[in-house]
This record gives sequence, structure tokens and C-alpha cells, in this order.
Amino acid sequence: MIELRVPALELLPQYKAAVERNWSPYTTRSLTGSELDRLYNHPKDFLAEISGEDISEPFALPDGTKVPRLPGFARWVWDGDFCGSLNFRWQPGTSQLPPHVMGHIGYAVVPWKQNRGYAKEGLRLLLREIGKLGLAYVEITTDPDNVASQKVILANRGELVERFTKSPHYDGTEGLRYRIDFANNG
Repeated sequence: MIELRVPALELLPQYKAAVERNWSPYTTRSLTGSELDRLYNHPKDFLAEISGEDISEPFALPDGTKVPRLPGFARWVWDGDFCGSLNFRWQPGTSQLPPHVMGHIGYAVVPWKQNRGYAKEGLRLLLREIGKLGLAYVEITTDPDNVASQKVILANRGELVERFTKSPHYDGTEGLRYRIDFANNG
């Protein structure tokens, strides 16, 4: 059984251990030097950033372009040890996202704990939490060849909205956009 935990100092050693095994919470990139610096040298700042307490610093897209950081937060998947993370971002007052944000939710499970249903259950738990924010829907994107991620989304009542070409910031390749409607996700 898993649970979602709010990132905290006492859980940070397990998160660091995953990073040291070359895991990243991002599907499109590794942690940057400044993120690693905050993780190791300024852990409270690191936690404030991923917990959504500090959105003052711009966010770097995979190509290095800096954009305003949206409100959001992370939750860590936990089964007695660190298993992965889910990240959520949104614009208050609307379900829509700016063009440079591909989706509301990102998730990554450490390789040594994959194929156990952790992403599916983690997403279900996160949807329950964010459903209280009043959004009509959330969108999640994935690559056409990422069948495991597609199964996670579909298991949580996601519906394929479109095939699209990612912006040049995200390499211009094809992507799939799914929508999970809160009115139909009871």
C-alpha cells in the first residue's frame, strides 16, 4: 500500500538516495545544477520550491528558456521508502494552462519500484486531493511510445483529447494530451 507524503526534511535522505541513483522527478530532463545545489546545500529552500511555497524564481524549460513559475506542489509516493513523485501545477481561477505548460500533472516512479501500480495509485490519490481546488479538469501529456504512462492515465478515467506537436522548447516531437474531467471522476 502506498501513500502520498508532503516533501519534508525527514524524508529528504531517501529522495537524495534516488537522485544519486540517477533518478529524476522530471520525465523531460535531469535535475539542474542549481536544483542539486539547493537539494544538497539549501534543503529548506529546495523543499519550499517543490512544495509550492516559493514561486518567485522562474522555471527553466528543457531548452533553457525561463518562464514564470506557476503555483504547484509535489507529493512523494511512499511505501515505507521513497518510490517517486507527482508534481501538480495550475493557474488559479481556470483549468487552462499557458502554452509553455504541457500538462497539470507529471509523475515519475523510481525504476526499482516500477510495475507495482504505484503511479496509478499515486495519480488516483493526487486527483482526490486536487479535486478540491475547483478545477473542471486537468490535462496530462505523454509520449506516444510511453504505453505504461498511457495506462496510468486511462486507469484514472483519462480521455485522449489530441495528438499534438510539442513546442520547440520540448523538442517538437509528437505528444498525446489526455484530460481527466472532475465532473466524471468521482
